[in-house]
Amino acid sequence: MEYLVMLPGPTNVPNRVMNAMLAPMINHRSDDFRILYKAIVEKTQKVFQTSNDIVLLTTSGTGAVEASVVNLIRKGDKAVIPVNGEFSMRLADLIDSWSGEAIRISSPPGENPPYDKFEETFEKHKDIKAIYAVYNETSTGTTIRYMDKLGELAARKGAYFIADAVSILGGDELPVDKWNIDICLTASQKALAAPPGVAPISINKRAKKYMQENPPPTQYLNLKRYFKYYEEHYETPFTPALPLYYAFREALDIVIEEGLENRIRRHKICADAFYAGLGSLGLTPFAKPDARSNMIIALNYMQGMDD
Repeated sequence: MEYLVMLPGPTNVPNRVMNAMLAPMINHRSDDFRILYKAIVEKTQKVFQTSNDIVLLTTSGTGAVEASVVNLIRKGDKAVIPVNGEFSMRLADLIDSWSGEAIRISSPPGENPPYDKFEETFEKHKDIKAIYAVYNETSTGTTIRYMDKLGELAARKGAYFIADAVSILGGDELPVDKWNIDICLTASQKALAAPPGVAPISINKRAKKYMQENPPPTQYLNLKRYFKYYEEHYETPFTPALPLYYAFREALDIVIEEGLENRIRRHKICADAFYAGLGSLGLTPFAKPDARSNMIIALNYMQGMDD
């Protein structure tokens, strides 16, 4: 019997991806592992559309989000973040808890703040270190449609641009290098359709240099260690979840075989069909038209309806 999952994630995983986990255990300090890891990094670069360094954490997406904060933010650093739902709120709180200063640009759930608000914030604060943006706010089915402009703004102002792409990468447009994204992170169990537990991060040269010169007082999420082990041995500093690596490699192969453009187009067609079909039943989207996600469809309850 097949189990149909209708969540933002974990999503349904193809059989060939599940079967990949039946591979035998290998020594994670062996040539077999180095070949596997190097292949995954190169395939991940293709999906991220980047030539940047890739780090693969054995964590949930939240681990990658936390790594992006603890490796970049230091006491008193200002970071601008649009807040319009649970995950963007959590990220802002994380920045504050790590002794940074999250400058929240808030908007009602289901909407995105106007882009002009970011320009105004940079005029008001001359020492902003970073822009953090949850590209696809899972809790509300909302997508930021001006990520490219945020990348241009960050580059113009000398700030870092960090994209939380946990629930969108692999299903919607996200050219990391073209959009000037310094750090981009995602998770295996969403649009990439692999089991949960692998969290890839793309880090460009500028962000990498900062992390190497200012390592955080952490061990497992210390990205400097990951750079070192990959450059010296094509290894990870700690034991990775080997079966998940095999599954993730297979999932990346499926993405590459389909082609990113085809995959993005398919998600758009499916989203349009669902919005139209559900609308004909009287179910209205929670997100505003200019902010609706093609990855996660959130609906308003009809009168008298509950979970």
